[in-house]
Amino acid sequence: MAKTRYATDKGLIARMGVTMFLIGLVFTAFILVIVLLLTKFTSVSGGGIIFIAVLAGVAVSFGSYYWSDKIALATAGARLVTPQQAPELHGVIDRLCALANMPKPRVAIAPGNMPNAFATGRSTKVAVVCVTEGLLARLDRNELEGVLAHEMSHVAHKDVAVMTIASFLGIVAGLLVRFAFYSELFGGGGGRGRGRGGNDQNTIPVIFLVMLVGIVVYAISFLLIRLLSRYRELSADRSGALLTGQPSALASALVKVSGDMARIPTKDLRAAEPLNAFYFAPALSARRGEMSLSTLFSTHPSLEKRLKALDEISKQLSNR
Repeated sequence: MAKTRYATDKGLIARMGVTMFLIGLVFTAFILVIVLLLTKFTSVSGGGIIFIAVLAGVAVSFGSYYWSDKIALATAGARLVTPQQAPELHGVIDRLCALANMPKPRVAIAPGNMPNAFATGRSTKVAVVCVTEGLLARLDRNELEGVLAHEMSHVAHKDVAVMTIASFLGIVAGLLVRFAFYSELFGGGGGRGRGRGGNDQNTIPVIFLVMLVGIVVYAISFLLIRLLSRYRELSADRSGALLTGQPSALASALVKVSGDMARIPTKDLRAAEPLNAFYFAPALSARRGEMSLSTLFSTHPSLEKRLKALDEISKQLSNR
């Protein structure tokens, strides 16, 4: 946790810790099953495949972690702006940095009518906070401050690192399945009928069993990572609202942003979906319904859940 004035929520931290533990537990069990199946029943070298998968997973995760800011800005088509180019935006961020006692991130603006914002970067030194032109056009200063406080909470709490670690396990699980399959498919097992006796006749069914186990593990990991992501969003809502002391302003911004998503063309929402994990609100139309699969697997809690949590914070602040 970064040493800032952003408030923490012990309940959310505990739930996030349990979720991370479950992800690690699932991954460990998967590794053991893969080693057992590949080593005992096939000619595929389980140790070699695991080493290659982990190495590839580290490379992919390192790239995502180290260049997350560049990747996100390029995907959004955003440009960095100076205080002279966007004085009001910089003014809000300067105030939040003073309140939170944290270094100022770089500031960017993305083109487009979709109202949204995101923050990314592996540390406060290279962090960037980005807002869309659509968001600037729709929110007043207090609402904008609430959104930016939420986003800067992600930076203060090192959420990029947390989600990269969580995603690494799913990446390695997927790579293990692929490498195991292609190793046997293209004769990487070291030859049939040598040294293993009759065990090689089990290769094809075992490889398919590995694929099945991998699919189940990936599905479980996917759901756990989505759950962790939703906890991070609730934590950022809480931290941002307590920092500014205006949870109602953040709630108002949430209602505006979520409501305006229904007016954004579907093709624009789909184009923005690669950044959903970063966005203040997911690029999903409200017309899709609360119980749709998109909502069920969302990186964000439902609007109703976020508003309820902010309302509870308002009551807490009013009772002080």
